[in-house]
Amino acid sequence: MILYSTGNKNLRIPFREAIFNSLPLEEGLYMPVEIPRLDPLILRQLPQYDLPELAFEVAKTLLGNAIPQADLKKIVGEAINFPAPVRTLDEGLAVLELFHGPSLAFKDFGARFMSRVMGYFLDRQEKMLDVLVATSGDTGGAVALGFLGVKGIRVTILYPKGKVSPIQELQLTTNGQNIRALEVDGSFDDCQALVKQAFRDPQLRDSLRLTSANSINIARLIPQTFYYFHAWSQILMQGIPKVAFVVPSGNFGNIAAGILAWKMGLPVHRFVAATNANDTVPRFLSSGIYEPKPAVPTFSNAMDVADPSNWTRIMDLFDGEKEKLKQQLSAYAFSDGETKEAIAQLYDQYAYVACPHTAIAWKAATEFRSQEPGEYATVFLSTAHPCKFPDVIPQEILGTLPLPKQVLGLEARQSHKISMKNDYREFQQFLLES
Repeated sequence: MILYSTGNKNLRIPFREAIFNSLPLEEGLYMPVEIPRLDPLILRQLPQYDLPELAFEVAKTLLGNAIPQADLKKIVGEAINFPAPVRTLDEGLAVLELFHGPSLAFKDFGARFMSRVMGYFLDRQEKMLDVLVATSGDTGGAVALGFLGVKGIRVTILYPKGKVSPIQELQLTTNGQNIRALEVDGSFDDCQALVKQAFRDPQLRDSLRLTSANSINIARLIPQTFYYFHAWSQILMQGIPKVAFVVPSGNFGNIAAGILAWKMGLPVHRFVAATNANDTVPRFLSSGIYEPKPAVPTFSNAMDVADPSNWTRIMDLFDGEKEKLKQQLSAYAFSDGETKEAIAQLYDQYAYVACPHTAIAWKAATEFRSQEPGEYATVFLSTAHPCKFPDVIPQEILGTLPLPKQVLGLEARQSHKISMKNDYREFQQFLLES
């Protein structure tokens, strides 16, 4: 697998170098020079594959000879060892549940795969690898558990003070070992900006070996294609050949992975981005002006991103042509009030308990289906377990669910965090001194 930078299309680097460098020096993100198509015979046979088998076929197609097949199969088998079921709610409407992994969020797919790929490539004689990650909630927990105890790797997680749920914060701060949590007095965009500035800092690049576990890293994006193929194969078993995917969208890595799967040959009718009040992309598709505003805190905190990094990748996948993009992507934005209404409506209509992000996706799915009827299934993505949001979901609804084993005992564990201003010099000094 050879990659280029969206900021320099003449650049050519191998997969191993891209995952460790994470972010090109030029303004841009790494993308594959060629997007191979999945063998049509395998595509038709996907309903016969379980998730790890399917994931291996997709990974093998994308990565080419970057990792020997026997090693890749082992990596995928260890990383993708939990289910991703599609649950039908109504005729032509289903939800893809991506919260059955260790951290109860879809980020487990990317974090677990990435940690094992990095561990595979890492030379034990090399300098300590410092993984920097900004999180608006779920990424940090998934990365912490994915990298916990991996030798030769140290993880520093930046999260916005007061803007993650109590369970999310415990998942970030109770690990110890090689995992460090920084509570930043700012927004997710501020955390993300600190991480990006660190990668472009010559002093840090000389002193430390830095990489990222955010979705700016191509190794996070690749495994997220797996569950799109898996969802489609489950819908195909119902006799429906085409799917519209509705994706809760913050940093837009999740939907970028879906579009990558579509480029690989997955028959997707349409993608729908569901956002909260941080509506940069819906406004862009409507007005043609890409104008990020300051991030607004909402109930769906993992989507509180005003300037999504992966939008660069999405535009690149459509050759920078807005009209071509609009043929395949729609977008809707909803308020906190509409989010809480959607949580209640989902429960009333289907006895389904959804997190705020999932509720927004369902709301977008209903809007899209009413505006574009047709012979296709609509699958909205459920990206986090609802137990992470006790302050948003009414107790009479949340109380109908048993507490998952992944969070039992979290409150009894000791929390370790370092508070920090939104100040790059302070962050730089912390990294250099540690």
